[in-house]
Amino acid sequence: MLRSKIAGIGMYVPKNVVTNNDLMKYMDTSDEWIQERTGIKERRYADRTKETTATMGIEAAKIAIERAGITPQDIDFIIFATICPDYYFPGCGVLVQRAMKMKEIGALDIRDQCSGFVYALNT
Repeated sequence: MLRSKIAGIGMYVPKNVVTNNDLMKYMDTSDEWIQERTGIKERRYADRTKETTATMGIEAAKIAIERAGITPQDIDFIIFATICPDYYFPGCGVLVQRAMKMKEIGALDIRDQCSGFVYALNT
C-alpha cells in the first residue's frame, strides 16, 4: 500500500434524466412524496443498447487518467466496484482493461452493493 495512490478521479452518468415529475405521469406519486422519503429528485438511466456498467466505467476512467496526467499503460491494477456487472464472467475490470488497451495487469471486481466503493478503496 505504500506505493498506492489516487492520482485522478473521474465520473460518468448517463445523459437520460428522469425526474420525479416524469414518474408522476405513470405512477400515483408526487415529487414531494418521493423527496420526503428518499431525498431523490432525479435519476439517470443508461441507454439500453449503448451503455453498460463497463462502458460507463471506461468513460469515468478516461477522465480520471486524463486528470492524473498519465496514460492507460501506466495503470498497474484495476479494482472495479459494482453490484450490476455486464456479465458474471468476465468481470467489468477486464472489459475496461481490454477496451482501454491497457497492458496485462490484474483486474479485480468487487461486487458489493452500497459499500462497494469503500470496500474497493480499502482493498
